[in-house]
Amino acid sequence: MSEIGLRERKRQRMYQVVSDIAIRLFLEKGFDAVSVAEVAAAAEISKPTLFRYFPAKEDLVLHRIADHEGEAARVVAEAEEPPVEALRRHFLDGLERSDPVTGLSDHPQVLAFHGLLYETPSLVARAHTHQERSEAALAEVLGGDLDARLAAGQIMAVLRILAMENWRRIAAGERVADVRPDAVAAAERAFGWLAAGLPPNLQGGTR
Repeated sequence: MSEIGLRERKRQRMYQVVSDIAIRLFLEKGFDAVSVAEVAAAAEISKPTLFRYFPAKEDLVLHRIADHEGEAARVVAEAEEPPVEALRRHFLDGLERSDPVTGLSDHPQVLAFHGLLYETPSLVARAHTHQERSEAALAEVLGGDLDARLAAGQIMAVLRILAMENWRRIAAGERVADVRPDAVAAAERAFGWLAAGLPPNLQGGTR
């Protein structure tokens, strides 16, 4: 392995380790009750070193879902079918797998993480920035013009609201098996509405 490759692996490992430590502390004590200095001490690094990896305290949490940023854009870019159809299939596949990004997961760690994320105002605000970057990436793949930006905004809103509704029901104690049929039906309706209302070149074969 090259020196650059090894250095990058160490860097990514540092991101993961520090983020995991921070999230554990936040879940134990609450996000606002834990200082950045406390996270740095637990990770055995200096506070300036922590900020070199994570410019904001909220980024310690958002790192866990960073790999999903731009996911919609990647799905569309790699698909041979129309954008809405590609995203519909991708989301339905995620529901079938109980992918946490769809909100349809009852794994205790996933539920705890989503609770931390959605119930902490500063994390919700930071996640909005994540959403904006994903939306911009999708708009670029869709063509970059006004129609593309409008379409990307609608698509990302649908994905977010569907996932939030699934998480809300699971967090309230409903079983994944009971929520899944409704989640699938809601996704089919939502993507159908998207396809009907978007420009023809962005539509797909939604039912």
